[in-house]
Amino acid sequence: MKITDIKTYVLVADNADVSLTSSAQDTVLVIVETDEGITGYGETDTNPWVVKALIQSPGTHTMDQSMKDILIGMDPLDIDNCWKSLYVGTAMTGRRGAGVNAIGAIDMALWDIKGKFENKPIFELLGGKVHETITPYASLQPLGTSFEEYRDSLVEWAEKAKNLGFKAVKSEVTMNGPYSHNGMDEDDDKHTRVIEAVRKALGPDIELMVDVQYKWETAEQALRTVKDWKEFNIYFLETPVWTDNLDDYARMHEEAPMKIAAGEWLSTVHEFKDLIERGKVDVAQPDIGRVGGLTEAKKVSNIVDENNIIIVPHCWKTSISISATAHFAFNTPSCRFIEYLPPQLCHETLRRELAIEGFDFINGLIQLPTKSGLGIEINEDAVKKYRVD
Repeated sequence: MKITDIKTYVLVADNADVSLTSSAQDTVLVIVETDEGITGYGETDTNPWVVKALIQSPGTHTMDQSMKDILIGMDPLDIDNCWKSLYVGTAMTGRRGAGVNAIGAIDMALWDIKGKFENKPIFELLGGKVHETITPYASLQPLGTSFEEYRDSLVEWAEKAKNLGFKAVKSEVTMNGPYSHNGMDEDDDKHTRVIEAVRKALGPDIELMVDVQYKWETAEQALRTVKDWKEFNIYFLETPVWTDNLDDYARMHEEAPMKIAAGEWLSTVHEFKDLIERGKVDVAQPDIGRVGGLTEAKKVSNIVDENNIIIVPHCWKTSISISATAHFAFNTPSCRFIEYLPPQLCHETLRRELAIEGFDFINGLIQLPTKSGLGIEINEDAVKKYRVD
């Protein structure tokens, strides 16, 4: 079997708002086609126009080749060779960041092809299941432009998530900082009050994670507030400081009263090695598309196991990425939860319409996938409706 074409479609929801901190309003749909008629689907969570350019652009020399040209004619079942060829052949432009993100989308599609070819779910190709079910956490991002609206919206989402059977919830609590919700500028005390309200709504039995989206510049600033959050029994605190501030992450690990999580933006196992070994994070959060696909995510899993920490994959995207994340989780011993953007609890159109994920969600748990490949069903009408390129 040979790869015959790679198509990249930029999709943007008709209600997208660039002022929002939500990357699920757009996506890049990557489609890998073969001479045997088997098609694979992938996506990644970064600027879709950039990924399209990275995949479709012609090459200029041996260190900066065309991703599309590299792959055409290659065997899609030889995923390791495809990955290495893409990484080495585009290293001058790629190597990290968006270049690896683009490889991640292609890698996802290649695993989809291999699963369909062998008539197996991807988790079986990765080595088989190590969990009977996977526990997702409902990832909640509130609406509103004032403290009261923000708090009440988040509490409402949390109550709905509880009623839907979720056993864990992650709340975005970001009313100041570089990615402040709707440009809000509320003090840290009000962040504490929001978390208090959400914990009260959830009760003591549902795990609560908190994402503050790089809110503080230093660990010292963060610790002044988060030391008071011990009473809320927070499972982990996500990205309290900038990803590159590894020494600050190490201090957070030592002094914060909850686990510290990070890694959503990182690409390749090399960046995770630094985050884990120097930054001492308790929870590694590879995003399957961004890190370089399932192939690279498994390497991250190995580093996590060597350091006796846990994985909770990031995934704020459509059913394509969510399904890939679930397959990864079923084969990953250190995986405790996965991020899950509930279609019933979000306003992201593409999450709701682009695809149906390849698993069942029953009683708050993701059930073992049974369909081949990713197992997803693409809504071609949605592709046509939201395609902008």
